[in-house]
Amino acid sequence: MSDELVSGLLKNSDLRVVLALTTDLSRQARATHGTAPAAAALLSQALTVASLMGALQKHDARINLQVECDGPLRGLFVDGDASGLVRGYVKNLHVEYVGGEGQYHWRPVLGNKGFLSVLRDLGGGEYYRSAVELVHFDLAADMERYLHQSDQVPSHLLLAQLPTGGNGSADALGIVAGLLVQPLPNADMDAFKSLGVRLRRDFESVLKAQSSGGATAVLRALVPEPDFEVMSRYPLRFGCSCSKDRVKRALLAMGREELTDLLEKEGQAEATCQFCTTRYVIPGEEIREMLKAGAI
Repeated sequence: MSDELVSGLLKNSDLRVVLALTTDLSRQARATHGTAPAAAALLSQALTVASLMGALQKHDARINLQVECDGPLRGLFVDGDASGLVRGYVKNLHVEYVGGEGQYHWRPVLGNKGFLSVLRDLGGGEYYRSAVELVHFDLAADMERYLHQSDQVPSHLLLAQLPTGGNGSADALGIVAGLLVQPLPNADMDAFKSLGVRLRRDFESVLKAQSSGGATAVLRALVPEPDFEVMSRYPLRFGCSCSKDRVKRALLAMGREELTDLLEKEGQAEATCQFCTTRYVIPGEEIREMLKAGAI
């Protein structure tokens, strides 16, 4: 099973259904950042949401999802695009424990107050940002609320993390997936409601039974209606667009005086990407060349 996003349309009821399998990228994010179990789980959820939301964007647009909270996690940041590339990080890597199942499951991690904000990069220097207060302290439920309140689109958003293995070696990120259902402008809202009830009931059991066959097999099993048509599918991956050139451009933005001061005090410049933990070192000789070239 490889990570993949599949989206389709129920033609008779005008309902859009998007499924993302994100097991491998969730594990890669956990390994990259060395996150403890609770932090890894919430980062995985957020990356899955970014995958789903990325599918709703234009081909050259990005979407950023940010959570700020007063709990020990302190917050997280993820982004994704329509190509299936997602990345992200949590502010506190070492949060390990969550509460019991139910209403207060994530309260020990997220705390008692916080905000969920979304920034859409529409391309061409155009951005749209909006935010809602955390009410449920559950990423799926609060994201549903955001979509209804900010985008004026009622939505069903389901997130699943099904542990695999046993005998002391269970992996909490055994199977990871997300499902998003939204009505189009002329949708059958009764069908939307009944589909949401059915999917909430069946999502995890179908995911467990069909995930080895991939995202399309899962989605076909969840939505077996004959009028359901798959519209698009593409691979998902955890990755980053950082580079040494971007670091050098950031140095240029500091200005000649600050860069000269950095060169005199440190002899070089260092930067570590928060998204992928790659460490960049710009030697003093390269900084001198930048100054000499008059690029600042």
